[in-house]
Amino acid sequence: MTTTMASLAVPACQVPEDVLRRFDRPGPRYTSYPTADRFVEAFGPQDLAQALQQRCNGGAGQALPLSLYVHVPFCESLCYYCACNKIITRRHEKAGPYLDYLEREIELVVAALGAGQPVSQLHLGGGSPTFLDDAELARLMDALRRRFALAPGAECAIEVDPRTVDAARLERLAALGFNRLSFGVQDFDPAVQKAVHRVQPFEQVEALVRAARGAGFESMNVDLIYGLPQQTPASFARTLEQVVALRPERIALYGYAHLPERFKPQRRIHAEQLPDGPARLAMLGAALARFQQAGYVYVGMDHFALPDDPLAVAKRQGRLHRNFQGYSTQPDCDLVALGVSAIGKVGATYAQNAKTMEQYCDLIDQGRLPVVRGLALGRDDLLRRAVIMALMCQGELAFESIDLAWLIDFRRYFAAELEQLRALEDDGLIEIDAQGLRVTDTGWYLVRAVAMVFDRYLQADQARARFSRIL
Repeated sequence: MTTTMASLAVPACQVPEDVLRRFDRPGPRYTSYPTADRFVEAFGPQDLAQALQQRCNGGAGQALPLSLYVHVPFCESLCYYCACNKIITRRHEKAGPYLDYLEREIELVVAALGAGQPVSQLHLGGGSPTFLDDAELARLMDALRRRFALAPGAECAIEVDPRTVDAARLERLAALGFNRLSFGVQDFDPAVQKAVHRVQPFEQVEALVRAARGAGFESMNVDLIYGLPQQTPASFARTLEQVVALRPERIALYGYAHLPERFKPQRRIHAEQLPDGPARLAMLGAALARFQQAGYVYVGMDHFALPDDPLAVAKRQGRLHRNFQGYSTQPDCDLVALGVSAIGKVGATYAQNAKTMEQYCDLIDQGRLPVVRGLALGRDDLLRRAVIMALMCQGELAFESIDLAWLIDFRRYFAAELEQLRALEDDGLIEIDAQGLRVTDTGWYLVRAVAMVFDRYLQADQARARFSRIL
């Protein structure tokens, strides 16, 4: 087990057709384990308060800096593919009252956690955080700085809808302390943009990228989605070339999850316009090949980064992790999540806030943390999380390291899982020897399927349509 995923080149996809058909099925993205659909309503405000207090009073994570996530749910326009929790409105006066409640939630968190906790990572997501105007963003940043201690050099990122900013606004975001931007692009093809109700020409984004570099932003991320309506391998190849020309420090590439029964906006997408499994795989393979050809490191399932970007460095050094925002540079960092529907991780717990504004505000009015569901992880959950994260982040697993860390005999504990993995080994997706297992170049396309073998909940559950497709 001396070869690491960081050293592997991932060639154009050559997954056999029969393997493709068998694995063209839903599966989790594993931004957490257990996955969020396993959260229970029995976990509530007091459970999160207890986890925060334990951290404050000397829990295992006390010495580690925090990561903060703030959810801003508002968007001016509906994107048909979107599965995020959002509120579509052009009434910008709604932002002020929401910030009132966010500040009150911050006070509730700090009351349990303690003031002045160091923060090394801040992420504003949505929705569209740039729905907030400059004064509102300044108010939010001031509220966070008053109650938390943003570390020197902290990564402060904000998701940006290119349709809502200009060069002057980017200068002001930099002045507020943001040093990383994430542009929601998805696709540059006009027909695709029209089909998903998100029209933003390449030239507009190109100008913003130039302006962001001039404003001194340390890093920019571009989000792309393959599998959208009207997409073809040829049209997506043109988008790939345009993204390469922009040369963002990071690229996030996601497969579109068409779940119209769960997400009402997706009902406006015509299923017959969606590319089929082979076309989706061709797009993924083309992206993997083109981005690596352009000098990007394939960080993992859906992320690419330039070699000197902290995400690529973390991959090389074995410090990579996944959290609810995707791949992260901080493997053991507690995540405090603020705002409607936000999901956080504190110690051995996950907690999710109320998904509706009404319930969120009502709980805060009661003086309670706005948590409506979550999970306290048991030892088996923590063990399996370690295994799944090793596969998702490093693409390999050393049996001895798990044995020593968890005081188990891996082969005995996971005997049933190892038996299931034999079929994946026969398909050429993994390699197993006496020391451990490694995901192959081909298997990296289907790494979610490898991780699923170790998901105790999923193995006992046939309702997999709740997830996006693996390919």
